[in-house]
Amino acid sequence: MVPINTTPQDTRVTNALSAEDSSVRLQAALAAGSSADPAFLETLVERCAVEPDFFVRDMLSWALTRLPPQITLPRIRRELDSEHNQARSQALHTLSKIGDKGTWAWITRDMLRDPDDEVARTAWRVAAALVPEGEEKELAGELVLQLGRGDRGVQLSLSRALVDLGAVIGPVLEKAAESLDPAVAAHARATELLRRNPETGFDAAIEEAKRAVALGPERAAAAAAAAAGAEAPGTAEAAETAGDGEAADC
Repeated sequence: MVPINTTPQDTRVTNALSAEDSSVRLQAALAAGSSADPAFLETLVERCAVEPDFFVRDMLSWALTRLPPQITLPRIRRELDSEHNQARSQALHTLSKIGDKGTWAWITRDMLRDPDDEVARTAWRVAAALVPEGEEKELAGELVLQLGRGDRGVQLSLSRALVDLGAVIGPVLEKAAESLDPAVAAHARATELLRRNPETGFDAAIEEAKRAVALGPERAAAAAAAAAGAEAPGTAEAAETAGDGEAADC
């Protein structure tokens, strides 16, 4: 066990971590990380669970990465079982910063399916970063179960996590794209578009995927060809007919 001794300076930093002014808290977190003193471990972890400011939370996680992992990781693991959503989310975020592959086993299916969007999206990102070689396919199969979930930000987080897994996601996305749920199908298609062309913006990929789902693959292709000025017989006519109907629902 690492001995923990407090000094008057430590006490001042600890008190500043709960100051009313967020800039004071940010400086205190920076000071704690700069000193890398194990005496701050408990306070840093506790502040992660309640800190309202994003930038201060990120600095708190950075400060934790500066401490010896042999004392930091066991304490963070306890936070993963917290009843407080922010405590779990920030603990996962800190794990991603530490990057210890040995913590992969701590990312459970319950975390990947957590009803709180912030916890789940953080778990997706951490899992994609820590997954051992050879287990990407199994993780992809789990992550696709969350397709269609949440708002734009949540869906983008899931797409990024899936894309980070590489080509292994191709078959599972292809299957998900056939879902009877249009939100799931569109999200799967958009993610595949991002995998093939990372330069594609997420919003553009989603809109293109929605059109494909609404029109069906053949009519969506015809509409795209018409938009590009294709002159194939019947193509523009088919696209125009499609545009007057289901495309209006996108």
